Amino acid sequence: VALISVTILNEDKCFIWLLCACLFDGPAALPLRLSVVNALSDEIPGSYSSSVVEGGVLMGVLRRLQETQLDFNSVWLCYCSHDPDFGLFLESVNGVAGNVHEQTYWEILSESSGDYRRIDVGPGCYKPKANEHIILRFTKWHSRR
Repeated sequence: VALISVTILNEDKCFIWLLCACLFDGPAALPLRLSVVNALSDEIPGSYSSSVVEGGVLMGVLRRLQETQLDFNSVWLCYCSHDPDFGLFLESVNGVAGNVHEQTYWEILSESSGDYRRIDVGPGCYKPKANEHIILRFTKWHSRR
């Protein structure tokens, strides 16, 4: 935040100048879209609009959605219980949790210009880009035999 010295007799104008300085000095807010898809049910996908500060991580987006959207709840980000070196991973969304015995999990995909890719880091490290579409997809993994 920049410090601005303004000498104006009208308090309203002074407030506006200081407010403008605060709004334009911080990192830019990048718009993004987030979808929640359960590939194992007929549930209608949820779609949310949000933003992330430039350089911010996906975990911040998930927390902001949890705080502001009534129908986006119970997002739990957990440390990997077996090896803390792997950091945060997405355990459940809206009360639906992955299960080792059923081989289900939440994968995080990024869609940009029609191309889908699985992100290769967790939500605590992934930095979304402007206008990116993030998909939280509940699905199964298949064991290799």
